[in-house]
Amino acid sequence: MNFFDKLKAETEQERQQLFSIPIIQDALQGSVTTGQYIAFLTQAYHHVRHTVPLMMACGSRLDERHEWLRQAIAEYIEEEIGHQEWILNDIAACGGDAAAARASRPHASTELMVAYAYHQVDRGNPVAFFGMVHVLEGTSTALATHAADTIRGALALPPEAFSYLSSHGSLDLEHVAFFEKLVNRLDDPRDQDAVVHMARMMYGLYGGVFRSLPRGAALFAEAP
Repeated sequence: MNFFDKLKAETEQERQQLFSIPIIQDALQGSVTTGQYIAFLTQAYHHVRHTVPLMMACGSRLDERHEWLRQAIAEYIEEEIGHQEWILNDIAACGGDAAAARASRPHASTELMVAYAYHQVDRGNPVAFFGMVHVLEGTSTALATHAADTIRGALALPPEAFSYLSSHGSLDLEHVAFFEKLVNRLDDPRDQDAVVHMARMMYGLYGGVFRSLPRGAALFAEAP
């Protein structure tokens, strides 16, 4: 079994727990409000804006043995830079206040998820960062593939409100293949363990972000 398949197999339980969260099930069925979608985008802004800084930190911490990985990170940075601005544009296209989202403080769950990522890169094994990539990219791809069209139809929002999710759709197969090829080159058991551990932790931490989104009575207080 190659490492990518091992990574998926060893984190499948955590993945299933994430996708069983009620608001994700709501999204997959198109049973969400514009306010919930904006709340999701706002928290996405607060973690996506750290993607490039985290990759830079990861690259700076790698040793010479991982020079090939540093070069791959440079490619990732080129692809990911500025994506947080896409999210703000999506918020504006939904009728939300993009400036307020930019100035807002992230929910504690989002802050903790980002802080844990920095901790692992700075104090643990920087290669662990790719466990976070696996979770966030995989979850976004699943939502884009299975929920974006349903949400768009249910909320009658324009395509301009979905640039972030659409960028992770099923057509982004080249990106998925690049990641799979990348992690399959990780042959040190210590690196593999670090990636698996980070992925397991991230499924739980990212799940906390989804659980923080308003549902039920909270919608009347929090949804725009």
